[in-house]
Amino acid sequence: MKARMNPFAVAPDALKSMMEYSGKVSALGLESNLQELVKIRASQLNGCAFCIHMHTRDARAHGETEERIYLLDGWRESPLYTERERAALGWTEALTLVSQTHAPDADYAALKPHFTEEEIVSLTLLIGLINTWNRISVGFRSMHPVTSRSEAA
Repeated sequence: MKARMNPFAVAPDALKSMMEYSGKVSALGLESNLQELVKIRASQLNGCAFCIHMHTRDARAHGETEERIYLLDGWRESPLYTERERAALGWTEALTLVSQTHAPDADYAALKPHFTEEEIVSLTLLIGLINTWNRISVGFRSMHPVTSRSEAA
């Protein structure tokens, strides 16, 4: 696969605005491990290798375990995730796949015992943000770093 363009080079002001917005959303108070799980899960659903690569590294840097990262795609069947994380992951899937799910009431209701209304807004902004980054990365075929030639084959 070949990159289509580098949007940072083509539209630096627009991407600078996205980076600033990303920083503001990250600072809204949700715990960093939860943010990374949400980013990874949305990126898995969107098939964004660039973002999966980036956010699994970031998750590890925040102390996330390999086991929880590997099992994230099967979070519904794994006991490794808290109820708060499960609610966030369900909302992530509902909003990432919104054209199919239409954000079901059950997924929204699952948030209520674990998140304040302000946190629900923050989580929703985070999900929207990572979906935008996924669309930029997938659309322009952004390439994640490759550490060895055998991995590129």
